[in-house]
Amino acid sequence: MEVVPAWAPAVGFTLLPHAGGFLGSKITKKEIPVWYESLQKPSWCPPNWVFAPVWGTLYTSMGYGSYLVWKELGGFNEKSVVPLGLYAGQLALNWGWTPIFFGAHKMGWGLVTLLLATGTATATTASWYNINKTAAYLMVPYLAWLTMASALNYRIWKDNRNKK
Repeated sequence: MEVVPAWAPAVGFTLLPHAGGFLGSKITKKEIPVWYESLQKPSWCPPNWVFAPVWGTLYTSMGYGSYLVWKELGGFNEKSVVPLGLYAGQLALNWGWTPIFFGAHKMGWGLVTLLLATGTATATTASWYNINKTAAYLMVPYLAWLTMASALNYRIWKDNRNKK
């Protein structure tokens, strides 16, 4: 008797990143109309409505990539510690950014968190490449978005340093 259906890990890994995104959205929704709207932002800042669908797509993509790596390596074992550990680390940093930036209004610490997340996500992608190229390629749009988000966070921090 099969305890877990064959499709369950794929769904679980794919949905996992959304958990932090969902919790973070509660903080963001509260802070956008008052605090975030009061900040000076660069002309190239995407409109607010863009962020939810982009993050939804990126979370789905990286989540499915993590499933491909998990499956390729035969589950949680000695071989999967580094590639899935790096993934978990970058995901924790990703989830941590929202409470730091939006919740605590710590734009500089948000930038530090985002740069650490970008570095860890890059290491994750590199570690996945020799395991499953599709999984690594699924991380590329995320890396591009993190690069843009880091530049945006930097500009917001730089342009609003004296704002409480």
